[in-house]
Amino acid sequence: MSKVIFLDAGPLGIIANPKTPPSPLTIQAIEWVYALTIAGCRLIVPAIADFEVRREFLRAGMPDSLVLLDVWNTAQPDRYLRLTDSALKLAAQLWAQARNGGTLPADPKELNGDVLIAAQILDYQANYGLATSDIVIASVNVGHLSLFVPTDLWTNIQP
Repeated sequence: MSKVIFLDAGPLGIIANPKTPPSPLTIQAIEWVYALTIAGCRLIVPAIADFEVRREFLRAGMPDSLVLLDVWNTAQPDRYLRLTDSALKLAAQLWAQARNGGTLPADPKELNGDVLIAAQILDYQANYGLATSDIVIASVNVGHLSLFVPTDLWTNIQP
């Protein structure tokens, strides 16, 4: 089984934010995506990560980045992972468990995007029968997400 890599908002934002000329970080991200794709890894965008990136592009008035985000999400079949009722229910369960265990990664009143992303990934993993070793979230901050699912800095994930 090829590795399934879920993109958190950080790396997704780097990939979908075109700059002219491209920054060294953008070039590094594009080369990273290319190497993973050539190696047969599957790159998936959870709906919540798309939401986090999209809202910032909208706020900042970045129409070119919005277009590129849409192109990226549809470039491969099933790259965009829709938010399902089962993932929402699982997110509520994860949030409650973390809160009761004293490990809630954010203020309890906040809508916790990391719990929603983690739930989307766990739901996907269960639906496709993937082993934990087959999945990882590529992030710029492993702290909160790693409470729930395998997470690493995107720059550490190699084919």
